[in-house]
Amino acid sequence: MTLNIKQCQQAVEQIFEAEHFEAEPQSLYAPIAYTLRLGGKRLRPTLLVAANSMLGGSVEQVRFAALGIEVFHNFTLLHDDLMDRSPLRRGKPTVYQQWGANAAVLSGDTMYTLAWDYFLRQPLPRMHEVLQCFCHTALEVCEGQQYDMDFEQHDDVSISQYLMMIRKKTAVLLAGALKIGALCADADAATTERLYDFGIHLGLAFQLQDDLLDAYGDTAQLGKATGQDIRDNKKTYLMLRALELGTESQTRELRQLFAAGSEVNEEEKVKRTLAIYNEVGLKEGVEKAIDGEFALAAAELDTIGVSAEAKCPLREVLAMLDGRKK
Repeated sequence: MTLNIKQCQQAVEQIFEAEHFEAEPQSLYAPIAYTLRLGGKRLRPTLLVAANSMLGGSVEQVRFAALGIEVFHNFTLLHDDLMDRSPLRRGKPTVYQQWGANAAVLSGDTMYTLAWDYFLRQPLPRMHEVLQCFCHTALEVCEGQQYDMDFEQHDDVSISQYLMMIRKKTAVLLAGALKIGALCADADAATTERLYDFGIHLGLAFQLQDDLLDAYGDTAQLGKATGQDIRDNKKTYLMLRALELGTESQTRELRQLFAAGSEVNEEEKVKRTLAIYNEVGLKEGVEKAIDGEFALAAAELDTIGVSAEAKCPLREVLAMLDGRKK
């Protein structure tokens, strides 16, 4: 029987509740346990379980793959927070803030190793393909993070370059989770690739939403300060689109605000940047781009040869994520 999305989420929570992340030395594992107990959406393992269930699999079949994909995702967050000097994650102090930079590096490295260990705990007929998908995904995530950092130093980043970067940094991990779930269910090549493409469009929409929420979201709901991308000089979709839409004076001001060594204090920088975003009517255009990616994801899901009932969990994910920007 295909699980609905709530059952997939509950299954993932039960998997993590049953797992113990404490070990010795405590100074190495305490940040790991802290990070994984913060919870979050657990979106990636939920997608993995949902894809597997849709294709006739079972929760037990993907228990360790679900752990592996989520532990890997959280490893990236430890390192991202350190590189970005982010003070909060899910409303709590980040690992680097609470334990220091060395702990964020070493505990993150340990989580990366643990992710591989989880995948290897559950031999599957197509284990080589599963590990190949995970390895390729991990490499692309690292490439995306490097592009993201590189773009902070460049003044000529295009929207197409930005979309390439978020595809690697964010979308491929959602797509990889879905593909791994399908491989564990022994799905055919066409189905696994369509699920992967579904995940790419879902991931692009998800990241564009994050860009939008960073500027216009609620701090209490986000668990972190709004405007952080602006403070960090991130070349987000919003900033790049504003450069396209703005007048000559607006574009000049934006470039001055985001220039290295700008003497404008952070709060004033956020205030002035958001004012330009509002002046050029940016929010509606970004929402339209997000809707476009969700529509492409839905179209990919339509092509998969299983019953409409079996697709319901992934359609529920689409609806749930689409509601984040409303």
